[in-house]
Amino acid sequence: MAVKNPSITCNGFSIIIVLTTLVISSSLFWTSSAQLNATFYSRTCPNASAIVRSTIQQALQSDSRIGASLIRLHFHDCFVNGCDASILLDDSGSIQSEKNAAPNANSARGFNVVDNIKTALENACPGVVSCSDVLALASEASVSLAGGPSWTVLLGRRDSLTANQAGANSSIPSPVESLANITSKFSAVGLNTNDLVALSGAHTFGRARCGVFSNRLINFSGSGNPDPTLNTTLLNSLQQICPQNGSGSGITNLDLSTPDAFDNNYFSNLQSNNGLLQSDQELFSTTGSATIAIVTSFASNQTLFFQAFAQSMINMGNISPLTGSSGEIRLDCKKVNGS
Repeated sequence: MAVKNPSITCNGFSIIIVLTTLVISSSLFWTSSAQLNATFYSRTCPNASAIVRSTIQQALQSDSRIGASLIRLHFHDCFVNGCDASILLDDSGSIQSEKNAAPNANSARGFNVVDNIKTALENACPGVVSCSDVLALASEASVSLAGGPSWTVLLGRRDSLTANQAGANSSIPSPVESLANITSKFSAVGLNTNDLVALSGAHTFGRARCGVFSNRLINFSGSGNPDPTLNTTLLNSLQQICPQNGSGSGITNLDLSTPDAFDNNYFSNLQSNNGLLQSDQELFSTTGSATIAIVTSFASNQTLFFQAFAQSMINMGNISPLTGSSGEIRLDCKKVNGS
């Protein structure tokens, strides 16, 4: 398991969760990690990780939410044709950009910081570090800089030659989907229920626009009433930020208590019905779901959450990478080489 500082004290139940994560994910992890490795750039670009981290530190000075935005890019990239940086490609004569797919349009952000990272890497190590590895490294740095766990990022991905806008529309989990549908989408890329809950914990930092949770505020699922699993105090606050018939452009924190820190308060929020997104609250409020016990465990044990999150990020980063001679190392993350 490639996680730094892995020593942890767990109760018996927590150990079962971690072991289950490792056993169920083992096929995906070992298949891909045989191709990716932690020392891929040790000779060709030994300072790659430090360059990524430094660029993000600079970006954080003017944009406190950039870390959450960068990890979201990695997430949305990996769920569509694997972790191949296809989300970064702009529209062209032959490419319909994933940036314009419904889950990303007017919400995916941080592309300028990715470009800044890539420019710095190209200056230091021309033509060496892929854009897909930039997203993986940026995710780890963003979490670590926000007080979350560090992990050893496996590297060696190459970049796609095309994008899949239709796949982005169909494969990326939606904040207004049922837990069953979201679980199916995770399963489709080899991730299990423990991965689902752990990776949802990335909503411990960042922001969301009214449009992705306003369905809970007035007429939830055609009931004529707000979502009954939404804390009434939070409901009143959100109705002020997102008035009915408003523009839908209001923004609020995903984590009410520590909006810019990476911690386990996200899971405590779910226990008090303070999850912002429908997809978040369903993890704790779906009767009989296996996710409830995992939420409870992470809420009571931040160290356990950190370890599980790090492993699930590794698992996600291993989804169908392009390696060897497949794809290319883009010189500009926005376009394929020679275009």
